[in-house]
Amino acid sequence: MRPLTQVAFAFILALSVSSAGIGFDTKKETAGQVVDSGSFGVYVNGRRIATETFSVQKGTSGSIATSEFKTEEGVDKAMQSSELQLTASGDLRKYEWKELSPGKAQAVVLPNDNLLVERSTENPQAKQEEHPFLLPVSTNILDDYFFIHREILAWKYLATGCKQQNEGLSCPKEKEAKFGALNPHARASMLVTMTFAGREKVPVRGVERELNHFTLKGEVGDWSLWLDDQFKLVRIVVKGDNTEIVRD
Repeated sequence: MRPLTQVAFAFILALSVSSAGIGFDTKKETAGQVVDSGSFGVYVNGRRIATETFSVQKGTSGSIATSEFKTEEGVDKAMQSSELQLTASGDLRKYEWKELSPGKAQAVVLPNDNLLVERSTENPQAKQEEHPFLLPVSTNILDDYFFIHREILAWKYLATGCKQQNEGLSCPKEKEAKFGALNPHARASMLVTMTFAGREKVPVRGVERELNHFTLKGEVGDWSLWLDDQFKLVRIVVKGDNTEIVRD
């Protein structure tokens, strides 16, 4: 068994799951290290309609994923931002999203005793509405428009028993992991499942690449995710939706 690459190592180590069957390097990580950053293009019927720009940082006390979503020129202009803060054990510390254009809505999700509470408003000057969810702090955020959340969930899946061997990634046969999740935009909780579907050759920007294929299934549909050998999300296809997300 070989260690996972530095990207998965840095993030998963921050989640304190090194005992989950993955071998790790012992190289000391620096606080605030960027473990992934870049952008995804969002395509519908082959036309690029939006871009998500993101960064995931690991610090000594946990991790922070920031993201900005913008529609392209020629599309009704929309812009949103998000920040996901996780503790060192991978629990939710805080999640915040803001609509910057065309509206000014915003929401924050925080732990409150044995609940998660979302406080939202359609106008910064208006009184906040409170929406409690009977969910633990281990609940994953899978918000609309922010696809980096799917990469983070894939990293958590890798920590459930996957190993990187000489011949490639190995996960328990047909291992299906279940995760509780919350979509703050929809104010909806859900149960999703992820499975490693094996190595596949798929076209990415006109070039065939061999990638690790994962399936993500839930109430909102079936998603196929492809990660490279550094466990960075490269491509997403939403089944039956003519939607594709590709790393730039």
